[in-house]
Amino acid sequence: MSITAAQVNELRQKTGAGMMDCKKALTEADGDFEKAIDILRKKGASVAAKRAEKSANEGMVETKVSDDGKFAAIVEVNCETDFVAKSSDFVGLTNAVLQTVFSNKISNVDDLLNSSSEVKSKLIEVMGKVGEKVEISRVTTESADNGLLVDYVHMGSKLAVLVKFDNVTSGSEELLKIGKDIAMQVAAMRPLCVYREEVPADIIEKEMEIYKELARKEGKPEQILEKIATGRLNKFYQENCLSEQAFIKDNTKTVSNLIDEFNKKNQTQTKITLFKRFHLGDEKK
Repeated sequence: MSITAAQVNELRQKTGAGMMDCKKALTEADGDFEKAIDILRKKGASVAAKRAEKSANEGMVETKVSDDGKFAAIVEVNCETDFVAKSSDFVGLTNAVLQTVFSNKISNVDDLLNSSSEVKSKLIEVMGKVGEKVEISRVTTESADNGLLVDYVHMGSKLAVLVKFDNVTSGSEELLKIGKDIAMQVAAMRPLCVYREEVPADIIEKEMEIYKELARKEGKPEQILEKIATGRLNKFYQENCLSEQAFIKDNTKTVSNLIDEFNKKNQTQTKITLFKRFHLGDEKK
């Protein structure tokens, strides 16, 4: 039978699959919409194989935090185009991934795919419908038994942050507000780590060499290059370590000052212990 453009378009609207895929499915199904949808779903695995070399840098990053702030999950699911990223099928897949990771306390993608046949089949189903490469890139969970986890998701779900605080004995409502601001700080200022002691040795070594070479080119004496480089390294720490960064809402204080003020007010010893920052496609660059 002859398949019309209107039928193809209708199937595309229902499934999100490509025009040619819809036409082929309708032809194979003799115009039966339900059969055509099944054909597209079954083609999910072959679509995945065909799209394996494609780049999937669009998608969504989402978080979920327990009501008591003691447990949280963050996930990144990718596709090829922003059009698909906004589709109900893709959003549904991302939410299913997030819920499964959260409920089962899963900390990596391999464990997720090995333990959840439901997520795996949904992933294949969505690929078949949208005709794009779709992949789960990153998932992780964090616990804060004696602390608090705070999240921030930037508008559009392209960037999300989790911040963990330990030793939270009082003032948790106030800390939640401060935590949101600090999570936004992580999103905006992209620190490498929380404290200068956590900066990898190879990065410090590389920075020191660069600063020494710059000072050398400025004509500085060889015997003071180390001192100059160390001074510039302090500036590097202030820009790249969360605790030393100027607070984005009040640059007269650092993030560390903010926590110190909270501790003094509440007579606590709360500290930031880690953050997770997922920016769409980061690990593919």
